[in-house]
Amino acid sequence: MPGVMRGTSRASLAAVARRWEPVASAAGDEALRLADELFALVDALDSSGSLRRVLADPSSEPEVKAAVVTRLLQRADPRTVAVATDLVGARWSADRDLADAAQRLGVDAVLTAAEQAGQLDVVGDELFVITRALAGQRELRRTLHDPTVPPDQRAALIDAVLGGRAMPSTRALARRAAAAPRGRRFVAQLGDVMDLIAERFNRRVATVTVAAPLDGAQSERLASLLATALGRQVELNVIVDPTVVGGLRVQSGPDVIDATVLARLADARRRLAS
Repeated sequence: MPGVMRGTSRASLAAVARRWEPVASAAGDEALRLADELFALVDALDSSGSLRRVLADPSSEPEVKAAVVTRLLQRADPRTVAVATDLVGARWSADRDLADAAQRLGVDAVLTAAEQAGQLDVVGDELFVITRALAGQRELRRTLHDPTVPPDQRAALIDAVLGGRAMPSTRALARRAAAAPRGRRFVAQLGDVMDLIAERFNRRVATVTVAAPLDGAQSERLASLLATALGRQVELNVIVDPTVVGGLRVQSGPDVIDATVLARLADARRRLAS
């Protein structure tokens, strides 16, 4: 997933993504194969600084970069080659942004496949179940981020966790996060993907860690407070952890909101209502 991109890179990613979305949508189930090919491009870029610099260099001729990408992806689907050519023809603030953008388009393709199949909400739920299952598995989480463990072995660990029960898109996303961490923790990567899923439903996912279970009224009130804090509708994923300090911790994407912030919001709403 892309890190913090500067303006030029953000604009380039948004433009290429807009052109890529209808292609991925029309691909149906084949979007998963296109995603795999984009992920292979990401791996090539991550493993070669010189390749990244050549393909992200704004002074290089677009035709030259297109020829490099075509040779690199000579066995790939023409649709993958076309979007890769589009990527290298754009301008990037940093060469790593090119690889991050290709990664994002690969994830978008997987999510589009799930959306076209009417399974996007199920994939989001399954990803959350995976993160919850790993909450008490410290050693497994460490192994999933261990660069000395071969990528195929890390992916096989996820297969064991899933037990063959997950949707194809869930499996593709989880295996990718395990096989290619790209400097991110496994659970953090899945959290990023869940945020992208929420955006497709025009809402934001907030993972709430609480000391005791919430009842329906408490969940509704918390969702309302978070919607005010974050400026959009919020979907709650609740994790019960008796050891959580202060009784409540909320994380939504990069944002962490503590109980004191929520308390101030609630107090402000009470004053406005009085």
